[in-house]
Amino acid sequence: MKELIHKIASGVAIMANAAGTFVVVGLIAVVSYDIIARGIFNRPFLGAVEVVQFSMVLIVFLQLPDVIRVGRLTRSDGFLGLLRHRRPAAGHMLSRVIDLISATFMVLVAIAIWPEFVEMWETRDYFGVPGVFTAPWWPVKLVIFLSACLCTVHFALHILFNAGDDVPSQESGS
Repeated sequence: MKELIHKIASGVAIMANAAGTFVVVGLIAVVSYDIIARGIFNRPFLGAVEVVQFSMVLIVFLQLPDVIRVGRLTRSDGFLGLLRHRRPAAGHMLSRVIDLISATFMVLVAIAIWPEFVEMWETRDYFGVPGVFTAPWWPVKLVIFLSACLCTVHFALHILFNAGDDVPSQESGS
């Protein structure tokens, strides 16, 4: 059962990361088009700013679960690495506590964003400038919600199954 849950959660995180990578490629295309159209034809892409704002949120939240899955979330873990080296049990326990706090934070993010998603879905609210460029808000809110849920799952998997083994060791030079 452990392997099945881990395999499903990992597969979803990897697919979300890949989707985030495609958003990066799309963002590069939009910005490149805007630069060329603005510089050569004096016809900029009028929704470039909105697309960049929209894309940045998507990129972060699509790639975050995979970053957590592989244990590469940015953090200062010098003390944790030292503690794990000198007192492995205490280091593993502290790692679990950090993952528990992180999972709790992600649950709070999911709880906070869900009503916003529902409101945006029902009202069809959008961002941008009417007549120039608009896009609905709900896809962003949904991605944030789903990402927070998946991040919670990965933190829970760390807590339950590998107890901080995701922390890079100082010997490996990571």
